[in-house]
Amino acid sequence: MPEPEELTMDEYRVRSRRSVLTGAAAMLGGYVGWRRLQDSAADHNIPGVLRDVHETNESIWSTLFRDDHQAKTFGRADASILQVNGFQGMRNDIDLATWQLNVLGPDGERLGAHSLADIQALPMHEMTIQHKCIEGWAQVTNWSGARFSDFMDLYADRLPDDITDVYLATPDDRYYVSVDLATMRHQQTLLAYQMLDQPLDDAHGAPLRLATPLKYGIKQIKRIGSVQFRRDKGGDFWGERGYDWYAGL
Repeated sequence: MPEPEELTMDEYRVRSRRSVLTGAAAMLGGYVGWRRLQDSAADHNIPGVLRDVHETNESIWSTLFRDDHQAKTFGRADASILQVNGFQGMRNDIDLATWQLNVLGPDGERLGAHSLADIQALPMHEMTIQHKCIEGWAQVTNWSGARFSDFMDLYADRLPDDITDVYLATPDDRYYVSVDLATMRHQQTLLAYQMLDQPLDDAHGAPLRLATPLKYGIKQIKRIGSVQFRRDKGGDFWGERGYDWYAGL
């Protein structure tokens, strides 16, 4: 073991002064940075500079996105009933017998409406994937439903070529998300109506919810009431409250 360095009193004073000055400079830099954040114009409930970071992250990950990439899947035995986290947009009673999924075009025009039987008539797909919450927890669960891409194909001859995003909202419009078209058309993005072979219950988004391993749970809207195909981003409940709009995994 090397011998500890011995300092003269003069050397000790020099190093002490240097440490104090370095610490003071760091504190000043931190204060200036903090004030810059506080003085920055707000952009959807966070300082604009932080929103810029979100958008840079979105630009990077959307550029790297590959529609042929498949998120990891798991064995059916690993799946369990997903824990319930949030009831926004589902606090009112709903008559599942009369529920319909309304479909809108980019200019707000009504393109159609579908019963659950219409969605179930599309090819059914099953996946056992990991659901990740932005709060930091994750859980493996199993979904069954129709691919959103198959649903969108029902309107292929009625939609313009410049659709870039899909806006989805609950029947009461109190919860809503916007998701990029590449994610919505991915093979692992479902309009799910079953979890572990059982119809969705109210707490998990009956009768129809979005399920995908490509986004955090804040994007996987429950109890979908309407879908709008858009040429731009629509509103986003958590994006408007300071979260990352892209929310990609």
